[in-house]
Amino acid sequence: MKKLVKVLFAVVLTVGVSFGVNAQSVKVGHVDSAAIMEIMPERTQIEQELQTYAAELQSEIQAMVAEYQSKAQDYQANEATMSNLIRQSKQKEIYDLETRIQEFQNNADYALQAKQMELLNPLIEKVQNAVNAVGQEKGFTYIFDKSAGAVVYIGENAIDITADVKTKLGL
Repeated sequence: MKKLVKVLFAVVLTVGVSFGVNAQSVKVGHVDSAAIMEIMPERTQIEQELQTYAAELQSEIQAMVAEYQSKAQDYQANEATMSNLIRQSKQKEIYDLETRIQEFQNNADYALQAKQMELLNPLIEKVQNAVNAVGQEKGFTYIFDKSAGAVVYIGENAIDITADVKTKLGL
C-alpha cells in the first residue's frame, strides 16, 4: 500500500512538473541586424555623409603635410647658410608642425568615429524598436542578434525573425 502511494505521488509530481514546465516555456529567436541595416535606405545617405566628412578631414591633413614638406625642403636647401638661432627656430617650427599633424590625425580618427556613431545611432534604435515590437507580437522571451557574434549555435529549429523585422520596417 505504501508503495502504491509512493508511485501515485511520483506520477502526480511528474505530471504536475511537466505541466509547469510547459506553462513557462521559453521562446527564443534570432535576428541579423547587420543584414537589415545594410538594406535600409538611410544607410546610403549615412555612408555619403561619412565619406564627405572623411574627405574634409583628409584634405586638411594633406594641406598640413604639404606645408610640412615645403618647410622641410626649405630647411634642407638653406640649412648651410642659416645661423644657429634661425636653424634651431626652423627645426622647432618643423617639429611643432609634425606634432600638430599627428595630433590632428588622432583627433580626426576620433571625430570620424564619433560622427559615425552619431549618424548610425538613430538607425540602430529604429532596428531595435522593430525587433522589440516583433518580439512582443510573437511572444518571444529572448531574441539574439547573430551579427553581434554572441550566438554560438543556431539549431535548425531556431526561429529567424529577420524577415519579420524587415517587414516591420517596410523593407
